[in-house]
Amino acid sequence: MSTSDTQQQRKMARHPWELPLYVDYFGLKAHPFSIAPDPRYLYMSARHREALAHLLYGLKNDGGFVLLTGEVGTGKTTICRQLIAQVPDHIDLAVILNPKVNVSELLETICDELGIAVAADAGIKSLVDSLNTRLLATNAQGRKTVLVIDEAQNLAPDVLEQLRLLTNLETDQRKLLQIILLGQPELRDMINGPRLRQLAQRLTARYHLGPLDGKEVAAYIEHRLQVAGCERLLFPPAMVRRIHRLSKGVPRLINLLCDRALLGAYSMRKDRIDGAIIRQAYREIFDLPARNGRFPLLAAIMAGVLMIIGLSAWLFLPLNRTGITAQPSAVLTNAAPVEEPQTTGQEPATAWPADFAFGTSPQDAFADLAALWGLDYLPELDVPCRFASNAGLRCLERQDSLETLRGYNRPAVLTLYDDDGAPFYVVLAGLTENRARFISGNQERHMDIRAIESRWFGEYRLLWRNGGQFDQVLLPGGQGRNVVWLSAVLTELGLYRQTGTESRLDGTLLAALKRFQFSAGLTPDGALGPQTIIHLQRASDSPGPRLYRSGVQ
Repeated sequence: MSTSDTQQQRKMARHPWELPLYVDYFGLKAHPFSIAPDPRYLYMSARHREALAHLLYGLKNDGGFVLLTGEVGTGKTTICRQLIAQVPDHIDLAVILNPKVNVSELLETICDELGIAVAADAGIKSLVDSLNTRLLATNAQGRKTVLVIDEAQNLAPDVLEQLRLLTNLETDQRKLLQIILLGQPELRDMINGPRLRQLAQRLTARYHLGPLDGKEVAAYIEHRLQVAGCERLLFPPAMVRRIHRLSKGVPRLINLLCDRALLGAYSMRKDRIDGAIIRQAYREIFDLPARNGRFPLLAAIMAGVLMIIGLSAWLFLPLNRTGITAQPSAVLTNAAPVEEPQTTGQEPATAWPADFAFGTSPQDAFADLAALWGLDYLPELDVPCRFASNAGLRCLERQDSLETLRGYNRPAVLTLYDDDGAPFYVVLAGLTENRARFISGNQERHMDIRAIESRWFGEYRLLWRNGGQFDQVLLPGGQGRNVVWLSAVLTELGLYRQTGTESRLDGTLLAALKRFQFSAGLTPDGALGPQTIIHLQRASDSPGPRLYRSGVQ
């Protein structure tokens, strides 16, 4: 078949609206990065599959709530569609996609979804009675009813409370209605609040859908291009890594960046995406002003430097790098909490200084972090995390938010990026509400936390104490050395009474752990992993450096 024939077929297969101009230019068969929910482009990462597994698990339970939360564009609705496609035949499903309704409208919508005839002027009691009659009849037939509500963060508290009351509909053997809520993180915050604590107690499963990591972003982009018929390399690995940083792993933002980048490459008649195209795409999507040369940037940096000069009263005592070398016991008892900066009335710098930390390697930054723990790390002699392990510490490397680091209250190495996209590394050593203390080598600076906004995409490495001889995540029902350690810490926190016979993570010990996770804002899944251990150590005032003193932020 000739090239002209192929192009003619492609044009005939198009929708009434025109595809992007770059489709023909790059020899594609379809629009690879449309934000429309096309099932052909479905990419289920490991965390998407895990989220779907939680929802499917919820379908098997009798009554209660299942909660799935995630940031905008992370794929919650995609998972919802997959769930609907896999619902067994014996389940009657009601799906609400626009939950901006009051209590009466909610009940009417549920009845409509289930085909329940109700009077036009039916009140709340009448609607609930009609629904209960239908649920009892369905149960008698051996069937189950599940209600799925997408964008549930739009539900008012009184509507959520009505949903809780619906889970009271039951027989002597089982609950009659299972409810699955999907929404943005604020939904989780609402449910965790005191007003809805009764609803929170009825959650039988919950999962927070995080962004894609670097490898998943690469696989995601490759998958969509392959489906669209791409037969050549359009996004080099370095550009994929940059897209990952800029999008923070959010699929919808990945689509927008890739789509705009391909359009930019087409307009400049380039064969593949480069850094300049990515930067321009990012500016256009987020409506950022274009840079005319480097002089505005230099001016901003110089302004930041001048602001720093007046902050001498903010500076902490000089960093002592001599430290303690060897014994973990000495490390963990001699490290002092980080002092808080003194307020001078002057505003801290909001632009990253041009003479600070650029070019710092991850090994040198780790040496700064180790010094805060009282350790003298020599980059040329050992691998950072192996060195930490020999000193009784563990590394935690993740991509997350500043609020997560604030919750850990431990200093961390941040991965930042310069104006050309090259990474450099600095230690976040102190933190208040809006200000931060940074360390690099023999220098330390105090800045407004906004100084890292355009340079940090959530990547960090921190150290935590391996107090319970942690080997792997301890799941509910599991056994291990951490069981005794956990029981002692929870007893110290007043959440549990240690018996001395603990050998398994179950019963009242498991319940106490879940209560702690819930109070700390963690997913109360009863699994004892690094994040839960770090929060336990913070709550029990475990020795080690802190970002701030307890009660002072």
